[in-house]
Amino acid sequence: MNKKFKITTLLLLTIWASVFAQESWTLDECVSYALAHNLQLNDFKYTNQSNKETYRQSVRNLLPSVNASSSYLVNYGRAEDPNTGTFVNQDFYSNNYSLESSIDLFQGFQKINAIKASKLLFKATKEDVLQQKYLLAFRVMQAFYDIQFFEGLVEISKEQLTVSQTNYNLVEKQVELGLKAGADLYEAESLLLTDKLNVTQSANQLATAKLTLIQEMNLENTSEIEITKELPQVVTDAMVNEIKSDSVYTEAREFLPLIKAQELRAKAARKQVAVSRGRLYPSLSFFAGIGTGYFETTRDTLGKTLPFRQQFRDNTSQYIGVNLSVPISNGWSARSQVKQSKIEKLRAENNLKTQEQELFQTIQQLVQDYNSLLVELVQSNQKMEAQNLAFTIAQKRYEKGLINALELFTAKNLYASAQNENLQVKLRSEINKSTLDFYRGLPVFNIEAN
Repeated sequence: MNKKFKITTLLLLTIWASVFAQESWTLDECVSYALAHNLQLNDFKYTNQSNKETYRQSVRNLLPSVNASSSYLVNYGRAEDPNTGTFVNQDFYSNNYSLESSIDLFQGFQKINAIKASKLLFKATKEDVLQQKYLLAFRVMQAFYDIQFFEGLVEISKEQLTVSQTNYNLVEKQVELGLKAGADLYEAESLLLTDKLNVTQSANQLATAKLTLIQEMNLENTSEIEITKELPQVVTDAMVNEIKSDSVYTEAREFLPLIKAQELRAKAARKQVAVSRGRLYPSLSFFAGIGTGYFETTRDTLGKTLPFRQQFRDNTSQYIGVNLSVPISNGWSARSQVKQSKIEKLRAENNLKTQEQELFQTIQQLVQDYNSLLVELVQSNQKMEAQNLAFTIAQKRYEKGLINALELFTAKNLYASAQNENLQVKLRSEINKSTLDFYRGLPVFNIEAN
């Protein structure tokens, strides 16, 4: 019975632990979740769906239009008989039915160019969706590495707190033995309280960083998230391949959704100019129809109104025709529209050049930062090792009473500052490298184009 109780208890503890164990998120998992649940991203998707329907409708505009109509008319007093064209003095009613179809034969190629323009705009918004996915992924990556940074900062603060607590305990014993004065204990306590405050502040910054990631991911019903603890391993080999701004820009220029979207908009603007010019040309359309009617005034030789079926058959008429419309003067509005379209084309082309310029400048800055951070990381590692050695020596000297608490505190802070700087450089280097890899077309994020 005792054995069964132990087994049952062990199973319950295992289940309990699995229920309350926090899931550890990797960067890829955070990005994937954010892409699936971000609400702002949906707005760009809806815009893309709207433009897709606009494009489809522009194609359907090539089809003939078919319209059916029916009317019921009651005349009072003196009125024209719609059947005979004569005027009669009586109340009567009539029905009319018609079916008409028309198709544009020529409109200055307006519809063809409108199809091309709407298709380009649809493709542009498709690229906008992909661009927003990348921007969201980068925001998630920044928030992810911020958490890693503040987690490292908390660990550094706790290490400093442990040292201060040990020193406080040592001074407390020395004061009890009469080896140090009470003022030394106050100094040690002050340093201990300072480090406790640093731990609290670092923990608060970590909580804020986690909240930022949770909000970017749109992770609901939680205020806590755990991520993988591994810090990135940054390559510091001096023989690393040199990265050139021009080559990175050339690679990014070929695939970056932001540039592709603006290129498509510039092409669409050119087609809109062609659409506007089409309004200056004559338009030709073909139409055909059939109609019939029922008239209360249509009577036989005996004065009886002819039946509906007979009138519907006898009154049927068909027609076909063409319509030519030549624009002569419309207040110069068509030519004004052409000028406006040309201005929009120039604006779109200028926006493309601006985007290209900003992209090149961004890549230039990234490459410069990349080369600088490689040097900073080597120097930061060396500085941290040196400060660690200096702090270790200061700690031993403090224990022997050769330096005071203020000197130890200075050495300890310098070491903590070096650790902080080293952690910052590591994470900045990883973000910089990932961003450059993205612009080089490497698979940084697992994001599909559709």
